[in-house]
Amino acid sequence: MNHRLSNHASAQLSCPSPKTVLLVDEQCGELSCLVETLREHGCEVHSCTGYKDGLRQLESRFFDFVVLCQSSPQFEGKPVLERAIEIDRRTPVLVVTCCLDMKCYLEAMQLGALDYVEGPLVPEQIARLVETHVRPRAAAAASGQFGT
Repeated sequence: MNHRLSNHASAQLSCPSPKTVLLVDEQCGELSCLVETLREHGCEVHSCTGYKDGLRQLESRFFDFVVLCQSSPQFEGKPVLERAIEIDRRTPVLVVTCCLDMKCYLEAMQLGALDYVEGPLVPEQIARLVETHVRPRAAAAASGQFGT
């Protein structure tokens, strides 16, 4: 299992950086609006239009927050959620779907998703979620509460 928190946390102590957010949207429906809003809120945003690319992005850098958009009741993005949690179980992963499905909801929550919600979301909702769920983690890392 690949864990990168300790390297990231120590780097964050010496040089604060913007929150890094990964947006994965197979259908490209909400990406441009979400990217713009998050950048306006000071986030470094990496977006991709496919789950395979999302997996590659997760392997290439650390993300403070992951937004996984789905357009069907199937849980095609499940490997992205699983890998994000495997890399660091404290990474908030928000699953946004246009087709609510109780089985997918339960599976996502059992795997460790922050939430599984129906979209489209207002861009400010995403910005608020990032701010709410990343700040406590950054503060904890700065105070030494997160170990290796």
